[in-house]
Amino acid sequence: MSQLATSPHPPRRVAVVGAGFFSQFHLEGWAQLDGVQVVGLCDPDANKAAQLAKRFALAQTFTDLAQMLDATQPDLVDVVTPPPSHATVLATAFERGLPAICQKPFGVDYAQAQALTDQARQAGVPLVIHENFRFMPWFREARRLIDLGQLGALHGISFRLRPGDGQGPRAYLDRQPYFQTMPRLLVVETAIHFIDTFRFLMGEVQAVYARLRQLNPVIQGEDAALITFEFASGAAGLLDANRLNDHVADNPRRTMGEMWLEGAHGVLRLDGAARLWWKPHHGPETEHVYERGSSVSFGGGACGLLQRHVLQSWLHGTPTENTAGDYLRNLLIQEAVYASHASGQRIAIDDFTPDPSQFHRSPTPSAFHATSSHHQETP
Repeated sequence: MSQLATSPHPPRRVAVVGAGFFSQFHLEGWAQLDGVQVVGLCDPDANKAAQLAKRFALAQTFTDLAQMLDATQPDLVDVVTPPPSHATVLATAFERGLPAICQKPFGVDYAQAQALTDQARQAGVPLVIHENFRFMPWFREARRLIDLGQLGALHGISFRLRPGDGQGPRAYLDRQPYFQTMPRLLVVETAIHFIDTFRFLMGEVQAVYARLRQLNPVIQGEDAALITFEFASGAAGLLDANRLNDHVADNPRRTMGEMWLEGAHGVLRLDGAARLWWKPHHGPETEHVYERGSSVSFGGGACGLLQRHVLQSWLHGTPTENTAGDYLRNLLIQEAVYASHASGQRIAIDDFTPDPSQFHRSPTPSAFHATSSHHQETP
């Protein structure tokens, strides 16, 4: 066990690795936490790091990770870099006995995620995966209402994902251009969030069945999916996802879509404005008013809420959500989704062993392009 995990004080000095698109949301979150100081920002691109440092008034930037860690002596490393860098970045942190929060996707594949989890355990330092969707205010409120018993016994959840950012030849280029060339896209980048969130709300996943498609032919990976979930409680789930269409919202990326959470006592519905609506059984639907978080920060400020949770859990010795060990189950379910699509079969999670040879393969092309001749691109 690291000293941090039993310290009477949470870490105050944070070193951030990565100055890409999503780093701004991490830095925004750290800036909102009292007493926390980002002591360094590292990126191989000095210009990118300098621009982000100026925006957030950071004193020091680096292009070499080891140099940054030795110069700034942080309490915590926040890793906001692509998966191929995770092994090297985390090893450098673990060598110095530093705990880390690591963005998802966690590692390049399931095998590497297992290895990195083992390395953290051997180093005796905490490793948390930055899986922030479960920290979005609407999902936290839904969990609170579940715990209060308002919904009664849960029997179903469905989420209709429609962020509307994946149409045409310029799909994703303005935000995350590497999406176009990823051999596996929707499940690895987006559905993984809902695998975790469904587990957070509904409990453990026992089995999945999935069909994946590619609707936009300019990309390499899948961008649409129908995934069904069987939960240990007997409840069922459905993720109906595509990244081409949008939904009714001023900002389709605020909630990314709409949810229906069903129980014996009624239905809790999430709309595109992050409002929750409660319909008791045989009763009228009314708005359930709660604190929806920021309308401009990603996910209602989910990054900062995750960061606050991690620091508070270490301060008070309470359980930390999204530890690397716990997160491996999400990745196992992710691989089961791809295996279900490839085999056309329902996959029971506890009987499933991922095939390493499939980790970097695109899902079956024939299934992808079955509808591509009907696709109409927008200008």
